[in-house]
Amino acid sequence: MFFSIKKRNNDVFEVTVADNITTTHAVTVTDQSLSDLADENVTKTQLLEFSFRFLLEREPNTSILPSFDITVISKYFPDYRNEVRRWCVAG
Repeated sequence: MFFSIKKRNNDVFEVTVADNITTTHAVTVTDQSLSDLADENVTKTQLLEFSFRFLLEREPNTSILPSFDITVISKYFPDYRNEVRRWCVAG
């Protein structure tokens, strides 16, 4: 399984996940959400890469919402925000 990220505009990215079934996801990452999650220590693309690895360790790509704001991940996975912060510090 692998995934690719394409920037649609400053806040919206298209993430394609290739597995048995290929899925495409439109993910919004605003400057504010980047700041809130990662204290701007990483780029939006780096945050997306981490976030999709995080998600794909926990669910199949077919279960990931087709369109969402990155902040929504913590509603489904309460440990997400702490994992992002830990990753930023370790990075």
